[in-house]
Amino acid sequence: MQVTTKGQVTIPRDVREALGISPETEIDFAEDGGRFYIVKTGAPNVTGKFRKFRGIASARMSTDEIMNLTRES
Repeated sequence: MQVTTKGQVTIPRDVREALGISPETEIDFAEDGGRFYIVKTGAPNVTGKFRKFRGIASARMSTDEIMNLTRES
């Protein structure tokens, strides 16, 4: 894993999934005995035009039905 010139790294998918980190999730870094840890500090802050749709999709909906919900009229 490389650090970019801006000091950024990509958190691997398996780590994000294990920690429950999704886009907009707040995280922090904790130090303990010279080791640093990623700590999730809060739930994702869902904003924007998709906020009203959060949590309404289910396995009963097809991909086309979900896509139609997200498209603007």
